[in-house]
Amino acid sequence: MSYFKTAMLLAGMTALFMGVGYLIGGASGAMIALVVAAAMNIFTYWNSDRMVLSMYGAQEVDARTAPDLHRMVAELAGLAGLPMPRVFIMDNPQPNAFATGRNPENAAVAVTTGLMQSLSREELAGVVAHELAHIKNHDTLLMTITATIAGAISMVAQFGMFFGGNRENNSGPGLIGSIALMILAPLGAMLVQMAISRTREYAADEMGARICGQPMWLASALGRIENAAHQVPNYEAERAPATAHMFIINPLSGQGMDNLFATHPSTENRVAALQRLAGEIGGGGASFGRPSSPSPRGPWTGAPRGSGQPRARGPWG
Repeated sequence: MSYFKTAMLLAGMTALFMGVGYLIGGASGAMIALVVAAAMNIFTYWNSDRMVLSMYGAQEVDARTAPDLHRMVAELAGLAGLPMPRVFIMDNPQPNAFATGRNPENAAVAVTTGLMQSLSREELAGVVAHELAHIKNHDTLLMTITATIAGAISMVAQFGMFFGGNRENNSGPGLIGSIALMILAPLGAMLVQMAISRTREYAADEMGARICGQPMWLASALGRIENAAHQVPNYEAERAPATAHMFIINPLSGQGMDNLFATHPSTENRVAALQRLAGEIGGGGASFGRPSSPSPRGPWTGAPRGSGQPRARGPWG
């Protein structure tokens, strides 16, 4: 049902895009719009991961520069039946994470320094498993396509304003129609994009919880990230709000409701779903690592606070 709903929403967005082109230029306008969208999708298919990682200043790490994180991703990827993705760290105080890449063979997982400093090891494992679930479900490509089509709809709608507003015949939408098109078409595309994103988040939560074997690890992480995300600004995300749907929790301010305009489901609903899943699969032995009680809050790579033991060096070396 989740995939069927996603397919229907994506088909609706494509129909909206062609409809905008048709209103502006008739059948030829619809074809031109379709060609433009295809060209944009081809470009983003090959370059989207590099573009978004560069946008957030993500630095690639390996087993030498971030051994604990790299080992965690490798073990969870094995449990998920995935190739080892590239691992990136963003020097950003807001705890958050996202996955990108056109397919599992060319995927990347990126986490912020704020995430690594504020979550326990178990919570971080839940977040990484969630992002790996997006990769396994091919959501990274799907969300890139929807973002590209949404951007193309906005672009074509603006063309309608400039080229259709001065027409006095019936070949274009006219001035009033062009203004309405410029406002309503991007709004409709945004709503469909958000609906697709919310559908995929629920699916990734469930699969991620099953990958790590402990739904409550992810539930605890979601609550912690939600609280911090609205207190610690993510300036890169604020400058590029179209990428907000990629993160595990919306990095923008003022988005906490599970409503029509939310890029993510409400955290309360996601946690409730994970609690139900925990009741179904039990909370016994963990699939990831050895069963253990949650570690004290603080940087997940270090020794427990107050233990008197020296902390391990962080992921930056």
